[in-house]
Amino acid sequence: MAKRRKVGNMLGLAVLSALLERPMHPYEMATVLRERGKDDDMKIKWGSLYTVVANLGKHGFVEAVESVREGARPERTIYRLTDAGRAEVEDWVRELLGEPDFEPPKFRAGLSMMLALGPETVVEQLGNRLDALGERLRTRTEALEGYRAEVPRLMLVEGEYELTLLRAEIDWVRALRHDLTTGALPGVAEWRHFRETGQLPEDLSAFAEGGQE
Repeated sequence: MAKRRKVGNMLGLAVLSALLERPMHPYEMATVLRERGKDDDMKIKWGSLYTVVANLGKHGFVEAVESVREGARPERTIYRLTDAGRAEVEDWVRELLGEPDFEPPKFRAGLSMMLALGPETVVEQLGNRLDALGERLRTRTEALEGYRAEVPRLMLVEGEYELTLLRAEIDWVRALRHDLTTGALPGVAEWRHFRETGQLPEDLSAFAEGGQE
């Protein structure tokens, strides 16, 4: 079970991971994380960066080591990782790697309620999804291939994982769309009848009233 962490957002983890390398000020942290595409790997709210860094300091995960000023720019505080911060990032990454995330995706919710639409509308929306997934696959594949020229594979495995998931989803959605279009999926005719008349067939009505055993 995921732990309730003192600083539990992904930006906090990203900051800790950046400071594994060297002390940095928050602006440099953001620059490094953006350059490495961390906002593609996790949900990051950049506007809360300084608040997150302050919270990490409050809980003893980072500490200020010095303040510097470059020309007319505002003074910047440089932070470093503490021993507690190193232990926290290592424990957090162990959790992320070793414990599956079973949080239902939005797509699953949509599939569970697709009877609210007609079969033709669902086919249309699945087509839209396939277009978007295909474009994402294309751009992310190009990006990954571009990185391969300069970055070791060891630092690109998250990109490989993303592409694997995209391909698997494309294959599954394409197969579902085909079955809906051809009528190969049992119950499509009854579903269409329900959309046209508002009346569930007897077998589906009994299932809806009784629920799953």
